[in-house]
Formats: sequence, structure tokens, C-alpha cells
Amino acid sequence: MATGVIKAGACGFTINVKATSGDNHKVKLEITSDCPNYQKIAAELDEVDAFQEIFQKLHTGKVYEAFAKHSPHPSCPGLSGMMKSVEVAAGLALPQNASITVTKE
Repeated sequence: MATGVIKAGACGFTINVKATSGDNHKVKLEITSDCPNYQKIAAELDEVDAFQEIFQKLHTGKVYEAFAKHSPHPSCPGLSGMMKSVEVAAGLALPQNASITVTKE
């Protein structure tokens, strides 16, 4: 199982992703969030094929399609956090923290 906790930024929303895989191919997703857009995404994504999601061209696959349909903010880090959680659950990546730091000079 892989767990992702994504703090989206100025909006103040958090996206929690629990990704589990029994065969390293199909990944079950449990997505919870106080963001109404991610609540809609969660309703569409209960299971994905990790290979179809990870080894496709950018902006293809079920995760990207759900994000494009329901999120008005293309810079939201929730998408990459969800994809990383799928990768780790499927055994395609090691669990490792990632971060984005934005400052204005």
C-alpha cells in the first residue's frame, strides 16, 4: 500500500490518496479530500491499471482524464501526488517524499 498526503497550497485543501495493489498491476484507489473537485475525481477513480497510467504519453489515462474533467486548476500538485502513489503501490517506484517550494522575490 502507498499513501500520499498532498497539501495543495493556497487553497488550503488536502488530498489523501491510499493506493493498494495485490498484483502490481491493478491499483485500487481511495481518494479523500476537502476539495470539491477531488471529491468528483474520487467518485470516478476507484481502480486503475498502473501500466496504462504510468507508461502512457502525458495527459492520457484515467487519472489525467478525471483530473482534466473536474479540476479547474492545472497547477494543482494533487495530480502528481496521485500518480506517484499509483507508481509506488504498483512497485514501479520507491516511496520517496517530493516537495514544491514556491517563493516570490
